Amino acid sequence: MRKPNLNALRMFDAAARHLNFRLASEELNLTQGAVAQQIRRLEDDLGIKLFQRKARGLAFTDDGRNYHRSIHRALNIIDEATQNFAREDTRLSLSVPPSLASKWLVPRLNTFSASHPHVDIRIIASDALADFRTDGVDIAIRLGSRPQGSNIVVVHLATLNLVATCNADYAKNLRPMSDIADFTTHQLIQDGHNHWDRLFQEIGIKAQHRMLQFNQTALAMDAAANGQGIALAPRLLLEADLAKGNLVALWQDERPDQGGYFVVHPVSAKANPPRDALIKWIFAQVPTAVVP
Repeated sequence: MRKPNLNALRMFDAAARHLNFRLASEELNLTQGAVAQQIRRLEDDLGIKLFQRKARGLAFTDDGRNYHRSIHRALNIIDEATQNFAREDTRLSLSVPPSLASKWLVPRLNTFSASHPHVDIRIIASDALADFRTDGVDIAIRLGSRPQGSNIVVVHLATLNLVATCNADYAKNLRPMSDIADFTTHQLIQDGHNHWDRLFQEIGIKAQHRMLQFNQTALAMDAAANGQGIALAPRLLLEADLAKGNLVALWQDERPDQGGYFVVHPVSAKANPPRDALIKWIFAQVPTAVVP
């Protein structure tokens, strides 16, 4: 008995499911004669009859029916393994700071999913540096100064553009703010980046009241929206709340070299269309960004 080839087994499976050479040939985009010939060769190789030929189709022999159960199961296993391998090529891990994830990325992500339904994205909300070799991260967005390192590609996404913000009711009781020093007498809300402290230290002043402290910018923004004081946050995170009127802008840091958001991914000689599509989409969400 000779070992059958995979193509012959696929033709047998199609013929067995349809019990008809013509329908099997249409499914496989082959001629009916080619399918019938392969089945006869398969029967010769196995030394058994798989089908009884009838005027209006096929009927299983007992051996054919039993053989098909095993072959159909085996082909499904092969197809599933192949599909899983293909999904690996379209599965991406994107690491972003937690506040950027909740305030900016997640509300927009459905537009990428709608235009790229076969790309599976895993979002990792983390401020930790990505080690692309060991943590499975494909793309990272990082806040701060420009990341350095060999074997990585770094592209500027957005400048920090810190904005002092509060809700509209809170703003009614404030005088116009033209300088960072004007904020020292007010209730301030600070996140884990300590931007208020840093800005005050740079000009040698201190806040006159204890600040309300949060570890994440998104929480500081929510506190400001609830009227608990004035938060300092990147404009990129504030755009939606400013547009909806949940927050109002009191002052913006216009100085250059503030740092910002950077898209980072490893250098790779292998083409990665899903990764490139996601990067292009990320930059398209920032009107001031230059698409790489």
